[in-house]
Amino acid sequence: MVVRQAVQEYQPPRPYAWKTDEFQTQNEASVAQTADHVVTPNQQIAPQAFYAPAMMAYHGPQDMTGRYRCPTCGTNYLPLVERRVSPAGWITFSLLLVFTLIFFWVGLLMKEDVAICPICKRRVN
Repeated sequence: MVVRQAVQEYQPPRPYAWKTDEFQTQNEASVAQTADHVVTPNQQIAPQAFYAPAMMAYHGPQDMTGRYRCPTCGTNYLPLVERRVSPAGWITFSLLLVFTLIFFWVGLLMKEDVAICPICKRRVN
């Protein structure tokens, strides 16, 4: 029994064969779309569901005015947060000022957040 195989010529792939078929047209007949989604001027539009944001992972302090009280003056105003040079920054500044005159300013970049009462202007810990 002899099996015959059809001999086919080798055809190299077309250039850029790895790209998608985005710009190629197909010779198939397209299906006409219905006009069910068209809204006439007298037709009422059904209300759509509103967007509900997802729950966040971190919920910071929501209302601190009821729970906060300044230990010095007793006010309920929230403290102001300022950025000041930390004590470690002043120590670094003074040591580098004594030992080297080039890098003494590095200590002034070391800052910390300080809470200050807006009424009595004292530091709140």
